[in-house]
Amino acid sequence: MAIPLDLDQLQTFVAIADTGSFTRAANEVHRTQSAVSMQMRRLEERIGKALFEKDGRTNRLTDDGEKLLAYARRMIRLNRETMAAFDDTSLEGQIRIGTPDDYADRFLPEIMARFARSNPRVEMSVVCEPTANLVELLKRGQLDLALVTHSAGTGQSEIVRREPLLWVSSANHPIHEETILPLAVGRPTCMWRRAACDALDASGRDYRILFTSWSATVVIAAVLSGLAVSVLPECALRPGMRVLGEADGFAPLPDIRIGIMRGHAPAGLSAIVEALARHISESLDNISLPMVEDAASFDFTGLSKRTKPRSGQSLVGW
Repeated sequence: MAIPLDLDQLQTFVAIADTGSFTRAANEVHRTQSAVSMQMRRLEERIGKALFEKDGRTNRLTDDGEKLLAYARRMIRLNRETMAAFDDTSLEGQIRIGTPDDYADRFLPEIMARFARSNPRVEMSVVCEPTANLVELLKRGQLDLALVTHSAGTGQSEIVRREPLLWVSSANHPIHEETILPLAVGRPTCMWRRAACDALDASGRDYRILFTSWSATVVIAAVLSGLAVSVLPECALRPGMRVLGEADGFAPLPDIRIGIMRGHAPAGLSAIVEALARHISESLDNISLPMVEDAASFDFTGLSKRTKPRSGQSLVGW
């Protein structure tokens, strides 16, 4: 029977990966540097693989180390969730969270499942609105926490994820070749709409706004039906879409930043807000799109070799 992995060793291993240093990790886990080094030697012996390699004066993860890191994070989270499920002093109450529907479909299932497992006595209320509306709801005290598209105008937010903003069209319709490009975008205050229009204006491409909606479902429907081109974050890609690139005449767009904003929660709710914020950050750090071999219905024709994912590579962070 295989000997189980030691959670203390895995926590130290994750601390090294996160801090980039054995010394800083030792401070994080409250051990001496020699104790941390011993833990890692024992972990490498248990795995049977080298987890670190020298890079100048620093140590960096090997390919096997990167592979273990994903499992280590999951095991530590599962351990924390298991302990919370049997904790009679666990959090209890209600929390109101807001998010644009662009993110809700992709991110909320993982976030809600993780949070509910760790905090079964907390009731979540979810509102789907554009970022600008969510900011106002936070200011009015009608939300406790929001997952938003970060910009200079949204106010203070904690950035938890970056994604490329992509030109998308139907994989089955050459609508992107129209002389006057039809667009399906958000309302005039939408940051993604402004980025798209600025890029088209800079390239001298003629276009017209064919569909305007706050709803990601409406925009995606217009794209998949071959009626218009749009711009969407990577998380909003759907089977049947074609990602357009410079080879198609579409300039790269700026990355989007996804952030967490907190409202003015009463003292009794602050612990729940911070717990949910932590779960969101950890979930978004771990979420990826399907592997390429499982996403054959995506068409990446317009992208450069540098931009395309390799076979078997996650679509996140190309």
